[in-house]
Amino acid sequence: MTTENPPSRPRWRRILLKLSGEILAGEKGFGLDDATLRSTAEQVAEVRGMGCEVAIVVGGGNFFRGEPAVAGGMDRITADHMGMLGTVINALALQDHLEREGLFTRVLTAVDMEQVAEPYIRRRAVRHLEKGRVVIFAAGTGNPYFTTDTAAALRSVETGCDVLLKATKVDGVYSDDPVTHPDAERFTELTHSEVMDRNLRVMDLTAITLARENRIPIIVFNVRESGNIRRIVAGESIGTLVREDS
Repeated sequence: MTTENPPSRPRWRRILLKLSGEILAGEKGFGLDDATLRSTAEQVAEVRGMGCEVAIVVGGGNFFRGEPAVAGGMDRITADHMGMLGTVINALALQDHLEREGLFTRVLTAVDMEQVAEPYIRRRAVRHLEKGRVVIFAAGTGNPYFTTDTAAALRSVETGCDVLLKATKVDGVYSDDPVTHPDAERFTELTHSEVMDRNLRVMDLTAITLARENRIPIIVFNVRESGNIRRIVAGESIGTLVREDS
């Protein structure tokens, strides 16, 4: 855990970090990567040490992806429920690593499974954050047809988060896929409306709309660069800022 020269006041009082299953799989592409979990937990511990309250929404694509299953004939609702279960596995794994860093945590699920996690209740989630606990939201919104990106935007609004940090493998939002298009332009700043108008793949349309209507800024950044979450919270310009329209 690193807390070198933490600022007296973080830029953001309460943040929501969105972690995809793909991120948690590391380079393996499937399952959980211990080094990635450890690095993520260390970064969260850094910002908790700065006095920032942290909520996290996890995806489940490292265990199950609904789109290929549906394309193969599986019922969409069944596929989405299976994906929700994958997010719970990720939440429990992340909780374990966070607690190794000495943090107090709670996993809250949108689908009741009281033997392993608390049910999601908004007031309870807010109270946990106020007490300094890292709150991990699992099972998406609990409803099929909604992505974990939408769950992240919804939970950030419900719990009064100041910013939504979208963790990715790249250093921001590009005009095209930077892997296949090396000349793609990287944006340092966009509005929610520009993201929608240009059909940029920041988050799905429902998530972007929720963020825009509730004035939640989104920062898209490379979580694999150690210390980036701390730098963002300290006020540095990292990744791409998606802000409300002027």
